[in-house]
Amino acid sequence: MATYKKRKIKNKISSQKKSIESTQQVFESLDVGASKTELFISKYQNYLFAGVVFLIISFGSFYLYDKFVFQPKNLEANKEIFTAQNYFDLALKSNQNQDSLFMLSLDGTGGKFGFLDIIDNYSGTDAANIAFYSAGMAYYNMSKYDLAIQYLENFSSSDEILQSLALSTIGDSFIQLEQFSDGLNSYEDALSKTSNSFIRPIILQKAGDIAAELKKNKKARKYYSEIKESFPKSSQANLIDVKIEKLN
Repeated sequence: MATYKKRKIKNKISSQKKSIESTQQVFESLDVGASKTELFISKYQNYLFAGVVFLIISFGSFYLYDKFVFQPKNLEANKEIFTAQNYFDLALKSNQNQDSLFMLSLDGTGGKFGFLDIIDNYSGTDAANIAFYSAGMAYYNMSKYDLAIQYLENFSSSDEILQSLALSTIGDSFIQLEQFSDGLNSYEDALSKTSNSFIRPIILQKAGDIAAELKKNKKARKYYSEIKESFPKSSQANLIDVKIEKLN
């Protein structure tokens, strides 16, 4: 029994030694790692400090710019666009002097800014973005299709209706310029932006008609079939069977 106990004690001591050695190795590794970290920090502390300072300055600059420059500029632009938008609305409702009213909305009058002035003086604001849309629509209504495309392509919105209308009008402009492939591409872009039950069938019909004109019957059938299946109560569905039949 004594011999057995001695062996047990010896094994236990041996196990403890291994545990101590293992622990020492861990601490030695930590020491080495810490030393390397200290060396790294010591060597690159100027760069690290500069990086932190840069982030602080960048954030502070952005905050100050947003609060004291961009927001006041945005508010001012929203006030300035009122006159231009008023002339634009009058032009849409008018049966006479429509082009003159659109020009007033674009160029302004009586010291008041038009859409073009808003774009030039308030770049990056929400008002400038809307001015791109309204200017594009004004030029389209004045049959200046190349300018309509130019301004509408600079408009961007998360609103699916406005964005799809802008892209659809770009498509209409290309069609008026007899650039049918570009027109179809724009209609397809517009379709990718909206599922609205009023606007989508209108754009589907335009896309289908131009696809048929370009002899792309597979695409035309796809667009016509969506009108028939998904929007059977829309006005575009009234003669859709006739359109599909013509593709055969």
